[in-house]
Amino acid sequence: MHPDAQFPPSARAVHTRASMAWRLRRWLVRLLVLVACVVAVGALWNSRWAQVPRAVWTLARMPPPTELPVPVDGVAARRIADTFGAPRGRDRTHAGIDIFARRGTPVRSVGEGVVVAVREGGLGGRQVWVLGPARERYYYAHLEGWREGLARGEVVRAGTLLGYVGDSGNAKGTPPHLHWGIYGAGGAYDPLPLLRARAAAPSRLPPVRR
Repeated sequence: MHPDAQFPPSARAVHTRASMAWRLRRWLVRLLVLVACVVAVGALWNSRWAQVPRAVWTLARMPPPTELPVPVDGVAARRIADTFGAPRGRDRTHAGIDIFARRGTPVRSVGEGVVVAVREGGLGGRQVWVLGPARERYYYAHLEGWREGLARGEVVRAGTLLGYVGDSGNAKGTPPHLHWGIYGAGGAYDPLPLLRARAAAPSRLPPVRR
């Protein structure tokens, strides 16, 4: 015998309506919980606490650049020698380019990114690593020093001051310069063509109205 058969028709109707109302309330509660979770996740993702993962996610979706500005103030791309791949010592090659300038000349980020390391040591001396578009890494080395307050996890834009030209690391005693390199999925590649492409590009300034 069906459980509801013991109730008269009117009682069964009341029981059915009560059961449907209970199921409806249960689904409404689930829906409210789901909406609350979505709102909470959205608020967290857009908060300042999620600034770095949000930036990394955005950078990972961007293509690698096809042109970049010179990272050292006042230096034209045409003045930079292409020394990428040149022999260095007995067992290594130059994995970047050297940009010579006066000691203390500002060094700036060439684009959007996240600072992933600010450290001193090894061949590069005082150095900064920035994660950029397509998850490529930008290497700024032989710095005289860093900008005050620069730290790992800072989100930077094109033109953000990182440090100053120097001769730290294995460049000690040589003319001050920035060793600058880009590391993609396949390792280091020559960054100078990107600087020359920016120099050759038409001006991005709006036309002058007469």
